[in-house]
Amino acid sequence: MRLEFSGEIWYWRGPAPHFFVRVPPEQGHDLKEASRLVTYGWGMIPVRARIGETGWKTSLFPKDGGYLVPVRASVRQAEHVGEGDTVTVQLELGV
Repeated sequence: MRLEFSGEIWYWRGPAPHFFVRVPPEQGHDLKEASRLVTYGWGMIPVRARIGETGWKTSLFPKDGGYLVPVRASVRQAEHVGEGDTVTVQLELGV
């Protein structure tokens, strides 16, 4: 399964602070259906993500009925993006 969407990068200031892009609700529903086949626990979904020319392996975090894409510092630096920027994210599930 492959998805593409645009979203804003935002910063979560929790106990383990990190940057995320929220998966839109319409794609989140598709992910929830597919998650039963690929999740490895706690609802985490392994994916291959891409922003611009930079790809990386990560896992989607379930949050408030939807999913979050964690965006590493190396990706933000390579693509010159940061908090508040809107990016296009491509996801391939189960990689």
